[in-house]
Amino acid sequence: MKKMGVICILSVLIMGNNTFAQQPVKWSYDAKKLGANKYELHIRANIDAGWHLFSQKQPESAIALPTTIQFTKNPLISLKGEIKEQGDLKKRKEETLDIESWLYEGEVSFVQLIETKGKAKTNVNGNIEFQVCTDEKCLPPATISFSIPLKE
Repeated sequence: MKKMGVICILSVLIMGNNTFAQQPVKWSYDAKKLGANKYELHIRANIDAGWHLFSQKQPESAIALPTTIQFTKNPLISLKGEIKEQGDLKKRKEETLDIESWLYEGEVSFVQLIETKGKAKTNVNGNIEFQVCTDEKCLPPATISFSIPLKE
């Protein structure tokens, strides 16, 4: 009987882990050459229906985990300006808690301008920390790595 209980508990744990392994946001990356040594990096989040991803910037009252993108230092690359968001930003107010959060549903692109030093053939690497939620639940925060090749 004890053995059956252990098997049931292990089954629930394994199934629960598979739920978290299926992330409701798919990431894609590319670099668009704008001119000599200038590129526009696109980091796209395709978000499953019913889920949302939080903006990089949140109001002071927010308790949401903002999306953060960090680029690995590379002496061949310099970042120009801040990361811009392209998508339909939604501002949600939770009346009972008196908090607001800024989020995206469907799709959002994070765009960063960069310059390379000379004709550099390199990759832009970094990490994205993010959290996705529905109106009822949130998955634990996740961090993924990316590498975007720069092509001539």
